[in-house]
Amino acid sequence: MKAVAIIPARLASTRLPRKMLREIAAKPLVGWVYEAVRSSSLLAEVIVATDSSEILETCRRHGWNAQLTASSHRSGTERVHEISNSLSADVYLNIQGDEPLVRPEQIATLIGVMNDPNVQVGTVKTPCSTEEISNPNAVKVVTAPDGKALYFSRATIPFDRDRTHPHYYKHLGLYAYRKPALDRFVSWPESGLEKTERLEQLRFLENGISIHVAETPFDSIGVDTEEDLHRVAEILQKR
Repeated sequence: MKAVAIIPARLASTRLPRKMLREIAAKPLVGWVYEAVRSSSLLAEVIVATDSSEILETCRRHGWNAQLTASSHRSGTERVHEISNSLSADVYLNIQGDEPLVRPEQIATLIGVMNDPNVQVGTVKTPCSTEEISNPNAVKVVTAPDGKALYFSRATIPFDRDRTHPHYYKHLGLYAYRKPALDRFVSWPESGLEKTERLEQLRFLENGISIHVAETPFDSIGVDTEEDLHRVAEILQKR
């Protein structure tokens, strides 16, 4: 199974401006993500997909594979789709450009989900820490017994009405798609729940495409805020 990883990276982030080029130990964030993804031996190719000439030039200067994509894309998945139109693969991975702590084990788990030829979209979850259960920047996911996602939300789901202390799971920003799923995704308009939560994966669920979720014990930190950037910097510098 040929798997390629695509890292959507736009410069116009709202919560943390220019975060893809923010430096940690003299290396831009996008570079940390690229090199972490590249460490997986299961990937045929890794590509940074960006709408920014500045990010493109930075990647090329450091020898990181990058391609310029349209500025009209509304989501990272649409950017992945553009790359898929010119690059043949069995599975396309979408690794969020703000996930510098991504590990080869997480990528292996994600690719493992796609070993079932009936799975069109896959992703991963990890146990949610107590501190992140109520954090809207940590997306939670609930799944059915067969591993299919029931819903993703920035809210605390499930709601513990009777204080039964359920297990909470955090969704990590790693996805895998087959080409037909990507083609269908871009043919649909932005969905209502997608707009409300600002979570693009909800477009699949609202249109009847199942998302299969595998569990990994390895957590990650998506960089959405200045605080996240400092936390990640401390971890990376210790490494």
